[in-house]
Amino acid sequence: MFDTVYGTVQPLDWLCLAPHPDDAEIGAGGTLIRLARAGKGVGILELSRGEMGTQGTPQARQAECIEAARIMGLSWRGQLGLPDGGLADLPGEAQALASALRAVRPRVLVVPHHLDRHPDHFGTYQLAKRAIHLAALKKAGVPGDPHRVERVLLYQGNADIRASILVDVGEVMATWEAAIRAHTSQFSGGYVSETVTPEIIERRKGRLTYWGTLLRVKYAEAFETEDPMLIDPASL
Repeated sequence: MFDTVYGTVQPLDWLCLAPHPDDAEIGAGGTLIRLARAGKGVGILELSRGEMGTQGTPQARQAECIEAARIMGLSWRGQLGLPDGGLADLPGEAQALASALRAVRPRVLVVPHHLDRHPDHFGTYQLAKRAIHLAALKKAGVPGDPHRVERVLLYQGNADIRASILVDVGEVMATWEAAIRAHTSQFSGGYVSETVTPEIIERRKGRLTYWGTLLRVKYAEAFETEDPMLIDPASL
């Protein structure tokens, strides 16, 4: 069963799955902030507490998640409590995630890209695919009423993606930076990896600038969709 660490359990417009604390802010934070400012129900669900991380403790990282959620204006933030370093498409983990999906009932689910190099990131993608299926099945034996996610988007972690959707996040960059800096244990120490580094904001801005160039805006976040999107041509 998941824990609520911020806000209240409620139906959400968008839910972002994060293998570890801070992944959602880095990969999709600007878009989540924009949605929250527009009055949408927005949430993040961490699948693990990040207990295997070189820096920080699970307790400190949860406190950082709460502060980041406040900065972003999230409606809800939860913790599934699965084992860090072992996120994979396993029956028990899929049942747990499906139960959480039934509880917060997201219309759009945002998950890590399946080509990400981190095993927990592509493990989260695979786990999410099964959980989405289970959450919609009446006879799945999952607590809660069945729920069907309408749209799945993939966000960029440590891999290149083929962007299907670009979101202008230039107006929320100061808030995005503050949300990332709330994860002090990860981004104020020494260099540990390409993401756990004091240079994370500078490095990430490089990617956001590239995507923004394609839209002729300063910064944009990129998402990939596996399914075709129906668009009214009159809106183009």
